[in-house]
Amino acid sequence: MKLMITAVTAIMIKTTPVLGSSGHEAIGTGLLTLLFLGFGSFVIICQLIPGLVLFCSMLKGLFNGAATESAPRTEAKTS
Repeated sequence: MKLMITAVTAIMIKTTPVLGSSGHEAIGTGLLTLLFLGFGSFVIICQLIPGLVLFCSMLKGLFNGAATESAPRTEAKTS
């Protein structure tokens, strides 16, 4: 058992640097990476536009809310 543990430890020590490297270096970014980043940017922009419209509407209602008072409500009589 002790021999087996020693052998496994020796193999792990020798192969650890090999497992850490991929063997080849990638140059630049791939097409799928660019498409993924583009799609993510598209989703963020599509959510940003309605968010800005809602934020501007909220500010408009906050600062112009006192100027526009509604008319008193009249109730119709039922006979």
